[in-house]
Amino acid sequence: MADPTPAAPRPAPAAEKKVAAPTGPPDPPPPDDLARPAYLEPLTAALPGAIVHTSYWVGDWTLITTSEHWVAVLTWLRDDPRAAFDACADLTAVDWPAREQRFDIVITLYATTRRERVRVKIRVADQQAAPTACGVWPSANWLEREVFDMYGIPFAGHPDLRRLLMPDEWQGHPQRKDYPLEGPGELVLEAPDDWIAMPELRRGVEIE
Repeated sequence: MADPTPAAPRPAPAAEKKVAAPTGPPDPPPPDDLARPAYLEPLTAALPGAIVHTSYWVGDWTLITTSEHWVAVLTWLRDDPRAAFDACADLTAVDWPAREQRFDIVITLYATTRRERVRVKIRVADQQAAPTACGVWPSANWLEREVFDMYGIPFAGHPDLRRLLMPDEWQGHPQRKDYPLEGPGELVLEAPDDWIAMPELRRGVEIE
């Protein structure tokens, strides 16, 4: 005999919790009891207002400055003996699409005499040109070209700004977070058999 008791209604599914898109790295401030590097106070005194935030993470300092002060800060860190950062180790970018100033441009400098590293960062909006660092660090030339190619960030004053990794006619910039995985306008093949079945893709190569 069937049970006449009606089944209890199923609870409504919990609403999916929406997670806000990150607008950028946390850039945690340094601990209060951490000794500041010897160059930091002279730098802020020499260029008032240039350093808008300092951060410390996993043994390295990050100095956030503005586009207007970018070249001056890099020059001071290279030339002042209290800093003496004599090598440009890297220059790259990070994409934060939800942020108004979408891109971080990050240069890593190294002081070979002290084996010390510092990162200097600026933020720019989409289509906003960043000042080139080539006049301070000639080695930034190809690094900025790579950033231009992969992220589409122009560098004002760069001596030869053109694509470095992708063909000149390539659509878009592959390291942007909104870049389609298959590439814009590219044909998506689900399996190798798809390629074999389409003679126009084989370009005359005989497949046995």
